[in-house]
Amino acid sequence: QMKKEKRNSTNKEIVTPNYFLFVEHPHVYTLGKSGDLSNLLLNEDQLKNKSVAFYKINRGGDITYHGPGQIVGYPILDLENFFTDIHKYLRLLEEAIILTLADYNIKSERSEGETGVWLDVGTPFARKICAMGIRASRWVTMHGFALNVNTDLGYFDHIIPCGIKGKAVTSMHAELGEKIEEEEVKKKILKYFKDLFNVEDFIRKEVE
Repeated sequence: QMKKEKRNSTNKEIVTPNYFLFVEHPHVYTLGKSGDLSNLLLNEDQLKNKSVAFYKINRGGDITYHGPGQIVGYPILDLENFFTDIHKYLRLLEEAIILTLADYNIKSERSEGETGVWLDVGTPFARKICAMGIRASRWVTMHGFALNVNTDLGYFDHIIPCGIKGKAVTSMHAELGEKIEEEEVKKKILKYFKDLFNVEDFIRKEVE
């Protein structure tokens, strides 16, 4: 309904509302439209035994995992109210996560040629802490990011995350050695996202 509302706004003098959905998914693997199915290392029976779902979806990117302890964010905004540049949007989304992690003394950065947010780029210990896969239809954004906060990283052992071989995955919990208050992380992400887009507020929704 929210996407439909924004698509129906044809008068660009009317600024449509901006939504930010936070979701905690059950255990699921998703494969992007350009992904390679061979990056899923489980067959149908093994998925069933582990109680993990699998879906092919229409976002960019390859395969990733979503589950409890992970903050998944789906901003829904009309880029025609900001800029019509999907790559700039992705960079700002990454920046919001980088700034959030810095508040926890976790130094993160981008990795050239790879989306998402990483630690120790350019070293043998490079590891991904936040995956991203986005799409826009008529400049209305969908999908978003998945930040590993208190995530059970064992689920990543059954895929080649984002189709990138030889790179590890980490979480805030793994880096700091303690459980992280997820609500506080969400508030920080939303604050930085609002600052980067220079908007007063997003309509925040929690989706189960």
